[in-house]
Amino acid sequence: MKSPRQAKHRKMLSSRLIGGLKVAQTSVMVTRNLAAAQKATDPIQQLFLDKIREYKQKSSGGKLDVSPAIAKEMKQELDKLEKQYGGGSGVDMTSFPSFKFEEPKLDPINEQPISK
Repeated sequence: MKSPRQAKHRKMLSSRLIGGLKVAQTSVMVTRNLAAAQKATDPIQQLFLDKIREYKQKSSGGKLDVSPAIAKEMKQELDKLEKQYGGGSGVDMTSFPSFKFEEPKLDPINEQPISK
């Protein structure tokens, strides 16, 4: 006859064993997926991977070297956006705008906004 203590140890051991098997299975799946990403069987997928590798080789420091025509076109688009959204000289249109909210001045007696 098994004691409750032995049953508890057997249950803990089996749960640890199952947990270890799940981790090993996940590791095998990740390894297979990485291997599949290295060698694509689909020609379109292979073309996509080749273009990503080509981009990685051409880019330096995260920026792709562009031709003067593309740089000029980007400058024209940024100028158009500056006109449309209120940017000007010295305003960085590529950064997130900063907002500044002021607290309204309240009358200390009835706490209503002071009319101007």
